[in-house]
Amino acid sequence: MPNVQVRDVPDDVHAELVRRAELAGQSLQQFLAAQLGVIAATPTTEDILDRIERRSKGSLSAATTIDVLDEERARR
Repeated sequence: MPNVQVRDVPDDVHAELVRRAELAGQSLQQFLAAQLGVIAATPTTEDILDRIERRSKGSLSAATTIDVLDEERARR
């Protein structure tokens, strides 16, 4: 398994990470590995926008859309 080393972490950041690891009942290494997994699994904004762009588009005309909105507003 590959290793990652992070240098020059500010003391306050390190202390907070240690505190969170302890609260989670994990070593700092376990905690950080899990957090890196969460980061890697979270899609980027670009990924999300690409997914949205690939979705099939709606087929309503502008006139139909306006009519549906008007009907919905009239119900309120």
